[in-house]
Amino acid sequence: MRIGLIGSGHIGSTVARLAIAQGHDVVLSNSRGPETLADLVASLGAHASAATSTDAAAAGDIVVVTIPLRAVPDVPVEPLAGKVVIDTNNYYPQRDGHIAALDSGETTTSELLAAHLGTARVVKAFNSIGAGDLLDQGQPAGSPDRRALPIAGDDADAKKVVTELIDSFGYDVVDAGPLAEGRRFEPGTPASGARLTADSLRVALGP
Repeated sequence: MRIGLIGSGHIGSTVARLAIAQGHDVVLSNSRGPETLADLVASLGAHASAATSTDAAAAGDIVVVTIPLRAVPDVPVEPLAGKVVIDTNNYYPQRDGHIAALDSGETTTSELLAAHLGTARVVKAFNSIGAGDLLDQGQPAGSPDRRALPIAGDDADAKKVVTELIDSFGYDVVDAGPLAEGRRFEPGTPASGARLTADSLRVALGP
């Protein structure tokens, strides 16, 4: 499988590293151009390449959008039509500026991306764990204290694809429900940042 990444910061590069370890190819991009990713690509090896965001979106069987929220309007729409898109974003007003619909609770970060993309099948994931923990805390399936990560999305098949990917990275998965329920594991919630097993995560997510 080929995974495209729109954004290649801490989480993006970590997802790329974990994906390559599972035998996938990755195509990385950022807002500054593929030439600025030469060192990262070299460190990741032969299964990594760099491209524009449009080309990374077109190349990926799954595409990870891992950029500041303020850059969502720049995410290419056409090449992501119908694809499984993983959204790792969180809302930080001090970085992104205040967004009234988020401040009021009218919508969520991943719903904003989904509205921008139209037909893409967006799943919120990887936003509740730091990059260092994501790289280091994976364990084999069945480990008694295996960490669980939450996801949310409106498409059952897309969530299955993302669940299988996360499991291959060494984590159990707890489905929080529709995309709107992503608010239950955003920063400041009990489910965000904590190292929790699946049972503990379900409690943290709430009823």
